[in-house]
Amino acid sequence: MKLFQREQRSLFGEILDWMLTPLLLLWPISLVLTWLVAQNIAGKPFDRALEYNVNALAQLVTVNQQHVQFNLPLPARELLRADDADTVYYQVLGARGEYLSGERDFPQPPEDEPAVPGEVRLRDDEFHGLDIKVAYMWVPLNLPGAKMALVQVAETLDKRSVLAAEIIKGVMLPQFVTLPLAVLLVWLALVQAIKPLHRLEERIRARKPDDLSPLDAQTVPLEVAPLVASVNDLLLRLKDSIATQKRFLADAAHQLKTPLAGLRMQADLAQRESTSTDELKQSLRQIGRASIRATHTVNQLLALARAEGGNTAMSRQPCDLARLTMDVVRDCVPRAMERHIDLGFEGAQPGMPGITLEGNPTLLKELVRNLLDNAINYTPSSPEKPGVITARVLADPFGKVALLQVEDSGPGIPQAERELVFQPFYRALGVEADGSGLGLPIAQEIAHQHHATISVEDTRPGQVPPGARFTVRFNLGDPLLDQDV
Repeated sequence: MKLFQREQRSLFGEILDWMLTPLLLLWPISLVLTWLVAQNIAGKPFDRALEYNVNALAQLVTVNQQHVQFNLPLPARELLRADDADTVYYQVLGARGEYLSGERDFPQPPEDEPAVPGEVRLRDDEFHGLDIKVAYMWVPLNLPGAKMALVQVAETLDKRSVLAAEIIKGVMLPQFVTLPLAVLLVWLALVQAIKPLHRLEERIRARKPDDLSPLDAQTVPLEVAPLVASVNDLLLRLKDSIATQKRFLADAAHQLKTPLAGLRMQADLAQRESTSTDELKQSLRQIGRASIRATHTVNQLLALARAEGGNTAMSRQPCDLARLTMDVVRDCVPRAMERHIDLGFEGAQPGMPGITLEGNPTLLKELVRNLLDNAINYTPSSPEKPGVITARVLADPFGKVALLQVEDSGPGIPQAERELVFQPFYRALGVEADGSGLGLPIAQEIAHQHHATISVEDTRPGQVPPGARFTVRFNLGDPLLDQDV
């Protein structure tokens, strides 16, 4: 058991988390906002009652013989103080701040606040350790100097708190019912929305192992359509790959059947009692040739498989095309001399600008070797009239192009067969040269791995024999190929 192993995340749970987490976070914020709004709403009717009381008391302030008087009838006084929940206070001060009625030690308005006659104002204050709401007004008097009296009415905040709590209950209690209901509805909606994925999964699971047909992208949601399209593309490439492998295995089995059958036949001939020494030696020679041909075919098959697998993992490094070509030419000289072929190299020299590219040196050497082997196999040659094969490397630093050419003096390739020769196991009719038909397909595959193109043309158009020239064009301006520095 691995410690701290991360569990596989569920898409359903991920979506549910992202939908419910904001909802649960907003709920306490909603509580706070509702409380603040409830406090404001609960205070407004009581504020209006305080303003009414201040105006009522202000009308009882009179001036008699240059003296300010305040006469509050006893029933009005009892009515003012009659409150089951809160305590009501009032205070009336004369023009010179002298006490007229109410609470003597009642807090005064802020000193820096300008006195505006006839305007009722509200403030929060504290009296005898209790929080109160105060409504007050400066009452203008008919006295010299335009002095004003002060009338204040206040009450505690119990009724306001009770009303705010009732509002909170009325608003929040339904949310305790609707919130779980909303969570349930979100869960049901997600279950319904994710059903197309389950149906897609069932369709894929119900397929047979050999069913590589594309999935129907029209029956899935738009958000899943790109995923289905990618899966269809993968299925198409997998189908092509499997078809190529099947065709390759069939062709390989066919190609190996001939040398293996020859080996068996020659072995049977060698085992006959009437076989002479010369016939036995001839059979052994045939067995040797057949084994060499089979080995060459197997090596070519492995080279083709290695080249086709280069897409997934191919280490690249700066490669000097001229140096690689010269190394391969040097290795092929002994075989060319056996066939009396004049094999040479010309063109750009190692280290020259414009011939360095990013690639795999092993595969590039395999490309050059297959082109040279093909030329050696199909170029007629004799001591009296030796064949000529030339490997050439050309550079165009301004066009950012490097060319590899292998040309021979052989019979050439007809125009109609120039595309067919790059197919695996294809061999031109009437040609008796040894070969597996894999050299040129391997060369083309390696060229594709390096984002290069390969073409074939006559070496000497109009002459007999015309010869063949294979040209591999490397585009050094490709972002995957490095320029020579």
